[in-house]
This record gives sequence, structure tokens and C-alpha cells, in this order.
Amino acid sequence: MTSYIDSSALLKRYVAEPDSAIAAEFLDADPVLITSWVTAVEVRRNLARLLDGAVLRQARAQFNRDLDGFALVLCDEVVMLTAAEIGETLGVRSLDAIHLASARRVRDDQLTFVTFDLRQAQAARSLGLTVRGA
Repeated sequence: MTSYIDSSALLKRYVAEPDSAIAAEFLDADPVLITSWVTAVEVRRNLARLLDGAVLRQARAQFNRDLDGFALVLCDEVVMLTAAEIGETLGVRSLDAIHLASARRVRDDQLTFVTFDLRQAQAARSLGLTVRGA
């Protein structure tokens, strides 16, 4: 199985939130994890917003180690143009559109999209993606 991990799912690994245990199960169960480079921006921003001091430094260091194990989708012209179309068509937020376009760029019919964002999950389903989490 291959999973595309959205920032909302990955953040739960570093910050105790509802469904953190479920997110950890999804992340630990799949040997092939994919995300967009935009995840680096989103997760680091949210870590800095939610944590501080030594806890922040530890979470950031763990995130950087984890990210090294992911296959990362570049935010290239194809992804960005697809994201623009998804944003216009589905009315999702810009970063959500980039994640959805990145998942589509993978071109894997067996790909599972992992998110805990309800609006993004609905958009992913409307694009024909299999969704876990929300």
C-alpha cells in the first residue's frame, strides 16, 4: 500500500490531538509514505504555533528525520496548475489544493490519501481518491 500523508495527519505525530493514535497507526502501517514539499512549511509553522522551547526543538528534529523517509512531491508547474484547477473547481483552500494535486501527480490507483481535514477529505473523494482519517 502507498499513502499520501497530508499535513493534518502528520502533525498529529508531534502534537497530541484528537485522533493522534489513529494517525500514528496509519503512518506506522505503511512502508511507503508520500507527501508534498509544502508539508515542510505547514508542519513547521504549526509546530512553532503550538509548541515552544525544548518540546518544539525535539518535535522539529523528529519531523526532519521523518521527512527524510518520505517520498516528496515537488511543487512543480504541473502540480501548481493542477492545484489551480482543483481550487477553482472544488473551492478548497490553496494549500489543500496543492496537496490534492500532489497526490494526483503520483498516478497510483492504489494510493490512499490520509487527512483529518473534513473539507479536504470530501474534495479528495470527489477526485476519486481513497481517503483514510476524516
